[in-house]
Amino acid sequence: MIKNSVGSKLFRNFYVKNKGKKIDVLRNGELSCAFYVSSILYLFKLIKDTHATVDKTVKDLQESGWKIIKRPKVGSIIVWEKMDFGGGDIHKHIGFYIGKGRAISNNYKLGYPTEHKWIFPKRKVEMIFWNPRLEVIK
Repeated sequence: MIKNSVGSKLFRNFYVKNKGKKIDVLRNGELSCAFYVSSILYLFKLIKDTHATVDKTVKDLQESGWKIIKRPKVGSIIVWEKMDFGGGDIHKHIGFYIGKGRAISNNYKLGYPTEHKWIFPKRKVEMIFWNPRLEVIK
């Protein structure tokens, strides 16, 4: 787990201008899961671009040769179903499977990636993606 370091500041903010006003669409890390995952994948040339949403990341995964699998492998991408955070704030979640029943994804409460169990008690896994190019990396 990344604790109180420079690493905890990465992937927290993405600003856009809307009607002349600067807005942090990632809300200081609260909504950074797709940006975190897509940035890592983009750095390794495993997708075409970085994204601020899970849906855009999933689309890029599909277009970049990632396939849906039934059981996670180390390095696979997990997409969890939508969850209602109240006030009409409904979001999917995305992260990496790292093995031994563990995943790493952005923690919306802390605003940075943390390690956790890959199965959440109240949030089902919607999709697991695998790219055969990862076999070479092992």
